[in-house]
Amino acid sequence: MIYIKGHNLLGKAFNAFPFFCLLLLSFQVKAQSTEIGGGIGGLSYTGDLNRGYDLLQNRPAATVFHRTNLNNVVSFRVGVTAGKLASSDEKGDIDTFSSQRDAKFDVFIFEASGVLEYHFLDWRSERSLIRWTPYVFGGVGIFAMSGHQNKPEEYSNVQPVLPFGVGFKYILNPKWYLGIEGGARKSFFDYLDNVSEGNVAVKNYQNGNTNDNDMYYFVGFTINYSFYTIPCPFPYK
Repeated sequence: MIYIKGHNLLGKAFNAFPFFCLLLLSFQVKAQSTEIGGGIGGLSYTGDLNRGYDLLQNRPAATVFHRTNLNNVVSFRVGVTAGKLASSDEKGDIDTFSSQRDAKFDVFIFEASGVLEYHFLDWRSERSLIRWTPYVFGGVGIFAMSGHQNKPEEYSNVQPVLPFGVGFKYILNPKWYLGIEGGARKSFFDYLDNVSEGNVAVKNYQNGNTNDNDMYYFVGFTINYSFYTIPCPFPYK
């Protein structure tokens, strides 16, 4: 034994060991509540040039995110998504008006958002045999766009947006999860496609529907890493 001034240092260290185990376990709980990840997929749009969702009009996009698990079923996620967004009257719902207007757009979208996720199954419980869960999400965000050369009127390229949607997650192992997600972005903006109201007295066929704001969508596959740690092998008694 090693004694200094009458104190047994090894004995004190041994007695303090359970405390350090509990401290490590508290860090573990905090670590397991944190995840980072990313995904690839596509962006598509509905508006004046395309009135129905069309998966074939998806353009490449990617996302990265940070997730905090508030409990076993609710998570908070912040992330950014970026990609191309494009459509044209030629590829949209063809009618006489659209063929005469012959409008098109091709822009780059950058989005930042914060959403809450609700998982329908208690898949995080250590006692659960379930390795998957569906979920829904909703929140707030902003997006910025670039690519419109000529604006029909002045507007900001940065706009608020409400993201919401559904997804599915699967646990590969305690550290890695796979997922698929589809979400809509409700905007308060009618110039995503650079087409909105026009002078109806001038028959140039460039008018759009001013009462129907544009929306865009992200569909993709995700993978994320959970900061999972191994529990202390000496349980406190």
